[in-house]
Amino acid sequence: MTDTPGAGLGPAGLGPTTPGRPAVAPPSSSSSPHPPPRPRPRPLRQLLAASVGNAVEWYDWYAYTFLAAYIATQVFPQGSGNSLVPLLSTFAVFAVGFFMRPVGGLLMGAVADRHGRRTALTVTILLMGGSSLLVGLTPTYAAVGVLAPVVLVVARLLQGLSVGGEFAASTTFLVESAGPRRRGLFSSFQYVSTSAGQLAASGTAALLVAVLGDDRMNGWGWRVPFLLGAVLSLAGFWIRRGAEETHDVARQDAPRPGLFEALRRHPRSSLLIGGVTAGGTLAYYTWTSYLPTYAELNTGIDKADALLAGTLSLAFFALLQPVGGLLSDRFGRKPLLLFFGIGFALLGVPLLRALDGSFGSLLLVQCAGMVLLTGFTSISAAVNAELFPARVRAAGIGFPYSLTVAVFGGTAPYVGTLFKELDRPGLFPWYVAMLCLVSSAVYLRLPETAHKELDR
Repeated sequence: MTDTPGAGLGPAGLGPTTPGRPAVAPPSSSSSPHPPPRPRPRPLRQLLAASVGNAVEWYDWYAYTFLAAYIATQVFPQGSGNSLVPLLSTFAVFAVGFFMRPVGGLLMGAVADRHGRRTALTVTILLMGGSSLLVGLTPTYAAVGVLAPVVLVVARLLQGLSVGGEFAASTTFLVESAGPRRRGLFSSFQYVSTSAGQLAASGTAALLVAVLGDDRMNGWGWRVPFLLGAVLSLAGFWIRRGAEETHDVARQDAPRPGLFEALRRHPRSSLLIGGVTAGGTLAYYTWTSYLPTYAELNTGIDKADALLAGTLSLAFFALLQPVGGLLSDRFGRKPLLLFFGIGFALLGVPLLRALDGSFGSLLLVQCAGMVLLTGFTSISAAVNAELFPARVRAAGIGFPYSLTVAVFGGTAPYVGTLFKELDRPGLFPWYVAMLCLVSSAVYLRLPETAHKELDR
């Protein structure tokens, strides 16, 4: 008898047969302990889910900043003899929100690593919506006394928790949703949406002030943006619920990661995130939030001109972000980071000294700084995500990043104002330049990760 191909094999040549016994097929894919990877999520839908939700988060966060003057007159008494109230006013309004962000980054990052990125994103936006509603419904001091600032403190605590968790979850979600050589581009939408939220908050506040006037704003108008923010959060929640998960927790063989596992097992990466972020967050909050006030304090520029210059430069900044992301996908992360760090180390002092009290000089200085700043902001999400394995990526990013932002970014206005009060305003530009120089030293030693495969 002549042998033929497949002789003695079962159906489709899957296995040997024995007379009278059926062929045995290999286990089906459904019984495999490691199911095949899911197809890559649809990029536009993923971008929409991350960006819209992030914009809503930052709208709620910044609305408080723009309306703080109206809130203070209703929630905090003027010249009260009760020492508790001014203490709450001083620390709750400014510091507590920022210093809750590392806690949010750690807790929500852990949720993202244990239960998936989409779960964490839906939790953070609901948390922000609830805290925004709480701000909008905060009773006045005249109605309930000291309970009013206490309610506001709780709301701000929740906002800080939410914002800290938002960066951890949305950073990992955006970068993991990106296709090959598109992680920088997707990363850039972190600050596109952040800027959009900030512009929406300032625009809403300005419109309400123009339409309602100070009397109605002091009475009830300041509540409207927060109630609107709560509604927008529900819309963002609905969009995020339809997003595709980028981190399949069920496929992990090891137990779920511990709360501090990223810090314990990846201390170098945690320290790198602090070094990468320190100069960037100081420059970011100086140029996007504090610079109009800095110009008012030191050059006497008209407040309306300062706010207009800040708004225009922020819109310009948002448009630059995808450009920076695309450049980093082509040429790498380190060239852009060094462009930012060395650029600010060399030009930060001359730029701030160029302010002369005119609208034109402020707009030019802000836009020039925004170009340099894009080297950091457009790719910081990608750089952070590429430093950690998928198992602990969100918590690994969330805690050190948010802690660094709280220490250096959140204190930028206060350090600048302190130098002014000490009659040493010229020291603040040097403070910015030196910290950017320190971060530049970190960038030089940073491994280039732009074209490496991302651990999933």
